[in-house]
Amino acid sequence: MDAEPVGPTPSVTLAELLAAPGPVALDGGLATELEDQGHDLSDALWSARLLRDDPAAVEAAHLAFLRAGARVLETASYQASAEAFVAAGLRADEAEVLLARSVLLACRARERFLAERPGAPVPLVAASVGPYGALLAGGQEYTGAYGDVAAADLERFHERRLGTLLAAAPDAVACETIPRADEAAALARVLDRLDAPGAWIAFTCRDGRTTAGGDPIETAVAAATTGRAVVAVGVNCTAPEHVDELLERCAAVTDLPLVAYPNGGRVWDGPARRWSSLGADRLPVAAVRDWVAAGARLVGGCCGLGPVAIEGVAAALAERPPAPS
Repeated sequence: MDAEPVGPTPSVTLAELLAAPGPVALDGGLATELEDQGHDLSDALWSARLLRDDPAAVEAAHLAFLRAGARVLETASYQASAEAFVAAGLRADEAEVLLARSVLLACRARERFLAERPGAPVPLVAASVGPYGALLAGGQEYTGAYGDVAAADLERFHERRLGTLLAAAPDAVACETIPRADEAAALARVLDRLDAPGAWIAFTCRDGRTTAGGDPIETAVAAATTGRAVVAVGVNCTAPEHVDELLERCAAVTDLPLVAYPNGGRVWDGPARRWSSLGADRLPVAAVRDWVAAGARLVGGCCGLGPVAIEGVAAALAERPPAPS
């Protein structure tokens, strides 16, 4: 399976897509769709476990988001890393195969979608890169409480995983749910060193002003935009009510396109590995349009927001009022 061709590839880069007229719909919470399919994702690998146990389910989830209107897919590699797979009992070489498979499955879903919709724009596949806190598997990505970890350690962790993902030739890189400015700076350095295709860095935030780790969002954005590979910045896995202010603060310190893909307002209980509140399953149309007005060029959903939510986002983006002349 892992040696098969990946089919059509996009004619535009991420930067070109975001510079084109009109905002673009991103996918939603992959784990949410997999849970809705009946999969138990309560272990430390989360959705990455299905790269090994049920790759067809991952491909089907990607396809559901494309059918809902997503133009960009994120791979099932957020929680995946060589360290996490080895801790789960796999060999290091097996872990690398599964990381590469995450890109392949998204590409195969894209190929199936294009066979259904001849002439449709070719969606982009973005390799999902979660934070170091996701490896710790105790909810640390939502607090930034990593303990005694140096910048060099963060770079080594991300470089190993990114090297494997980039070898599988994704169209872009999605560094997401980043809680700390120093981790964003480390990612920017690694992305440049590996000559990555266009990337975005999205922060998870506790309110309208600060990241989950306590950094002012302006500081975090400045740290993320120090290199050439990062072509967009923004927020994800953040309560929707904070997105407006966060985007305004981002736009005050960067001219790069912005990304916004909040969660449904759910709260993650890391130690218990469960959601402590359910939130909403859709995003308000008015909010989506406000985010576009604030500079968001890529809008989607995160935890709790499945294909139905993305269908609503895509419809809201398509029906946006014309830009002022």
